[in-house]
Amino acid sequence: MRRTEIQRTLRGRVAVIGIGETEYYRHGASPDPEFKLALKAILAACEDAGLDPREIDGFSSYSDDRSEASRLAAALGTHRLRTATMQWGGGGGGCCAAVANAAASIVAGLADCVVVFRSLAQGQYGRFGQTAGIDTISGEKAYLMPYGVLAPPQRFAMRVQRYMYEHGVRQEALRAIALASYHHAQSNSRAVMHGKPLDAAKYDASRWIAEPFHLYDCCMENDGAAALVLVAEERAADFRQKPVYVLGAAMGSGYRGGAIPHNSPRYASANFDTVAPDLYRMAGLGPSDIGSVQSYENFTGGVVMALAEHGFFRPEEANDFLTLENLIAPSGRLPLNTSGGNLAECYMHGFELVLEAVRQVRGTSTSQVKRNDVAMVIGGPMVTPASNLLLGSEAML
Repeated sequence: MRRTEIQRTLRGRVAVIGIGETEYYRHGASPDPEFKLALKAILAACEDAGLDPREIDGFSSYSDDRSEASRLAAALGTHRLRTATMQWGGGGGGCCAAVANAAASIVAGLADCVVVFRSLAQGQYGRFGQTAGIDTISGEKAYLMPYGVLAPPQRFAMRVQRYMYEHGVRQEALRAIALASYHHAQSNSRAVMHGKPLDAAKYDASRWIAEPFHLYDCCMENDGAAALVLVAEERAADFRQKPVYVLGAAMGSGYRGGAIPHNSPRYASANFDTVAPDLYRMAGLGPSDIGSVQSYENFTGGVVMALAEHGFFRPEEANDFLTLENLIAPSGRLPLNTSGGNLAECYMHGFELVLEAVRQVRGTSTSQVKRNDVAMVIGGPMVTPASNLLLGSEAML
């Protein structure tokens, strides 16, 4: 007997009904421990949705978040725990994948109401990614640490430098991305860099971290937590806020994307060569349908590569496309990181970008774009697995 063919997709099957976050702090400055930050963000997301937190039956996170699902379920008094997922590897590359994993759990019938979250308290546990107290090493670090290549700016600068050389990308393109993030942060009172504007002269005068990265090309380090709540689409209208639907999600990397040491076939890449087509295929959309992009900026050069690999421009067009005027809300060609992003709002490992995409579709952003029916999130350029996400309004279903 042949089984009836079923289309495997997340498109329109799951909706975001609530978002929440704590205050964002400079790294080490949070007065609360990490677990309490996670609880605060989850409770804020439930309040936003008008949801009893005891109804949550699943949790999803990434980047080895330490706030364990069973402990969260006990603290929240949830009736039962049905699913708990953690996206492997990729650092902030998992910010969209965690949403996809949660959505997949709901579509598969493993859970009904899943929270996706990220929490960080670096004063409690130390700075994320800091190399200290390591007696043995393996994998990529075994090839890098003996030569003093310890910090992420060093590792990723080489990829970006190669890309800029191959395609003639100028420093001004990277600068425009930084300026756009800081520009939007000035309208966002939640942003850590609110009230601290950046201009071209200040950017150019800032110190080199690892060429081609100036200080303002590098993300911040912060404490805080952010969360969202997902339910199946048939329940979406039952809650307080306008539902925002998952239109598409994808994750992964291409052939030997994780090859070490720095030996992947497409070295000068953000690793979206196979991931971006999967996203567009699931959503049934293309670059021209996107109203805004929230792109993870570990470093501005990765954003250049990621936007090109998502089809917004050809690499050789980067210098013409990536100007401040084109990247700012409300009417730029492609408004980018409209809450300030990792550079100027907060570095919550990119999860604050997902919340901003939800606000754009709701129409409640502090830098609202004109076209808000579809918003894209790009997670973790230059890492593997990377991930991405398309969110949209009910009109797009």
